[in-house]
Amino acid sequence: MIKCGRPRKGQESLSRDRLLDAALQLFLENGYGNLSLEIIAKDARVSMRTIYNEFGGKAGLFGAVIKRYTDSFVTGLSEDSTLEGRPEEALIAFAKQFLRGIIHPDAVRIRAILIGESIRFPDLALQFYEQGPQRNSFYLAQFFARQQQAGYFIAIDPGVLADQFLSVIRSERFQKLQLGLEQAPDEAEIDTWVRQAASLFLYGCLADKGLSENRKQTAVANL
Repeated sequence: MIKCGRPRKGQESLSRDRLLDAALQLFLENGYGNLSLEIIAKDARVSMRTIYNEFGGKAGLFGAVIKRYTDSFVTGLSEDSTLEGRPEEALIAFAKQFLRGIIHPDAVRIRAILIGESIRFPDLALQFYEQGPQRNSFYLAQFFARQQQAGYFIAIDPGVLADQFLSVIRSERFQKLQLGLEQAPDEAEIDTWVRQAASLFLYGCLADKGLSENRKQTAVANL
């Protein structure tokens, strides 16, 4: 006998994961514009209605794929993080996860799909930005704001701090990786990359140890 009705909570989670897994693989293989929701539904063994009810359509499904991917970046910055109160270690841990994520072959491929198809599908670009870069910046800014309250960072807009830190981490080397001009780094290289970038962000590159407080305040005011 075929059982009908709403699946249990655990089954719902498994179905959602199966759908997102299937969608990711199909997006990677077919791109965005050439892929129909019907194919995704068939591959994931769910109904079209389920996709529309859960995600609103293909763009929303794509956004959910990106959100699940970025979860690993932002969870380490939550308020109950074991690294709370140790900002340098927390930033290094976040940056390693972030860097591993954005240089992963799947992420590189997804970004290439986005660049190629976002003009035709603006909802695609919006979903990617909201669930990817914007979400990373938001959680990182919240982290900086909490650390400012604890006295670890000076009073600069935490959103600016988040944007600058992410820019330092990505660097020009990421562009080379995206273009296939450089091989992906191993774990030792990632560790060196992240620690150098975090040190530069936190401590700067001025050699003059006698920099006056007035000049420091002027530099901060101009940010």
